[in-house]
Amino acid sequence: MNSINETTGIQAAMIIEVLGRPPEHLKETLESIIKSIDNEKDVRVMSKKISDAQLMKDQKDIYMTFADIEVEVEGILQIVILMFKYMPANIEIIYPEGIMLTNTGWNDILNELSRRLHGYDEIARIAQVEKDIIEKRLREVLEGKLKIAKNPNKAEKKKPVKKPAKKKAKKK
Repeated sequence: MNSINETTGIQAAMIIEVLGRPPEHLKETLESIIKSIDNEKDVRVMSKKISDAQLMKDQKDIYMTFADIEVEVEGILQIVILMFKYMPANIEIIYPEGIMLTNTGWNDILNELSRRLHGYDEIARIAQVEKDIIEKRLREVLEGKLKIAKNPNKAEKKKPVKKPAKKKAKKK
């Protein structure tokens, strides 16, 4: 929501990189990403150029490619949203030279930034807790196997399972 004092019609160049395999898939992936960017609210893709996939240095079968795109957005908040959602390797504001922003505009940007950072922090905390649980379980498994390996004769033996007795048929 831009006020009358805020700059609108901001043009920016972005570089979006992808890596993976097969190389043909990378171009399709970039096309899909660019289409998603163009479908964002208050964002219009003005131009795009997708480079050919190249084999990455020191990698056997991993390719990398990138797209240069130019976008026009309603306001600076859309640039911030694009930055967090698509993680471009580079963003450059092309036009205008100066950008006016009200306190409300700054508040929107800072709240979006804070919301995204809290989301990433939550993911990192969950990953850390899960990592700790996995490490603990792995230690328990390894310690259990180590005890069995040191004392193979004392390893628990399975008790034979008793089969239920067959019922005898009654004679008439």
